[in-house]
Amino acid sequence: MTFDGETQRMSQQTQLIEFLKQEFSLSTEAIALGLRRSASTPNLLPIVLWQYGLVTTHQLEQIFEWLEASVV
Repeated sequence: MTFDGETQRMSQQTQLIEFLKQEFSLSTEAIALGLRRSASTPNLLPIVLWQYGLVTTHQLEQIFEWLEASVV
């Protein structure tokens, strides 16, 4: 099965959101805030979460490591 670019991006974002909920216990509201603030540039979600103090610098590093490992 192949995904077009948009479908694959949405799948990766869904996986990232699940990771954030499970690993860092981020609330749906916190993630929604990050998604709204990063709407024009979805790849910036981890940075936005950090800027708003929703994740620590250490957690941000963990997110980047997870993202790097999950790239297919």
